[in-house]
Parts: sequence; C-alpha cells; structure tokens
Amino acid sequence: MNIFALDFPPVSHLFNWPDFLFTDTPVALNKTGLIYIAALLLTAGLFWAAGRRRSLVPTGAQTVAEAGIDFVENSIIMQTIGPDGRRYLPFLTTLFFFVFFSNIFEVVPFIQFPANSRMAIPLALALVVWTIYHVVGIRAQGFYHYFKGALFPPGVPKLLYILVAPIELLQILLIRPLSLAIRLWANMVAGHLLLVTFAVLSAALWGTLYVPAVLPFAALILLTAFEIFVSALQAFIFTILTAVYIGGSLHPEH
Repeated sequence: MNIFALDFPPVSHLFNWPDFLFTDTPVALNKTGLIYIAALLLTAGLFWAAGRRRSLVPTGAQTVAEAGIDFVENSIIMQTIGPDGRRYLPFLTTLFFFVFFSNIFEVVPFIQFPANSRMAIPLALALVVWTIYHVVGIRAQGFYHYFKGALFPPGVPKLLYILVAPIELLQILLIRPLSLAIRLWANMVAGHLLLVTFAVLSAALWGTLYVPAVLPFAALILLTAFEIFVSALQAFIFTILTAVYIGGSLHPEH
C-alpha cells in the first residue's frame, strides 16, 4: 500500500451536500440547511431558556445568555457605537450567537461541517447588515447629508474628491458587504479543509505506520481546538464590524 496516495475526497463531497428531505419540493433540505435551522433553534432556545426562569443568581442557560449579552454590550457596542448603540443590543447579540452556532458544527462529531463555509447565508447576513446601516444613516442624518458625508469626507483636499468619492461609493455600496461575507466564508472554508486534510492523513498513516500517525493526529486535535476558537472569533469579527458600520452611520464624525 502506498501511504502517500491519499484518498482525499473531492471538493464537491466537502461542501455540496445533496438534498435528502422534501426533495421533490421547492423547500428541499440538505445538511447545510439543517445546520442553519439548528443554529436558529439553538439561538432562540438559549434565550428562551434563560428568560423562562430568571433568578438573581444565574445558572445554566441564564449564565450563558447574560455573559453573551454583557460581552456584546461592553466589548462591542460600547467600544464602537457608544451608549446610543444599546438599542441594537438584541440584534447584535442574536447575530453573534447565530454565526457562532453555525460555525461550531464544524467540530461536532458526525456533523463536522461549518454551515458558513457555504456563501449563501454569509452573503445574506451581509446584505441585512448593509440594509440596516444605510437605513440607520439615512434616518439619523437624512439622505443628502448621509451620502455627502460618506462620499466627501472632511479634511480631504477638494481635488482628491475626484478619486475619493468613487472609491467611497464602491466601499459603502459593494466592498463592505462583500468583504464582510467573504471574510467569514473564507475562514470557515480554510478551517474545514485543514481539518479534513489532517483527518485523511491520520487515517492513511494509522493503517500502516502507527508512530508517524501520531503527529498528524496530534495536529488534528490541536486544529480542532483552534477551530473552536476561530468559530467564536469569526462570530465576534462579523458582529463588531456590523457595529462599526452602524456606529459610522450614526456618528459620521467618528
């Protein structure tokens, strides 16, 4: 047996899952769709369980929910928007937990797939964020002043506006939502490919050379722990960038 002839699954087997529920209907479901449904139910269930039996000394779900709320409020909202941003606390907290739960299925046994390694939902979430920060900016400043401040930032020499204005227009209309979606998607794709690669390498070596197989297997364990961190980090980055965009719409001087 040639241990270097790794049977690495094709990309279509890593990211494209066939429909297996309601296959003859417009609402057919595959593994990715079920993960998103599970992430939605976990997010809603967490806060339902936390609010069902509230106590002065939080335990269980209430502890997790309150810690999450405090984290989003103090580490995201207060650092990017300020006190005015507390009205967006429910949205940003929900966004954080939904993205996290969608990511963390990458390390759940027998599932082992991050739903956000498919582009559709990261792009949909980015478009929701894009809509919100434009609506917030127009409501806070008015249509004219909002786009004037965005396209013609103060302190820039007037001759440079010929270059700056088109770049700023592309940024607020296209670059921001695309970069928000691609950052989340690309990081989850990269992590998934790394885990699959070391899993395949460990399995190939384990059947022939037991001692060398320890090295990729140890790397697989470390990468799994690292991907748990990445799942939370990407949820944090997505949420804090959303807060930054909302804060920029509310307070253009910042």
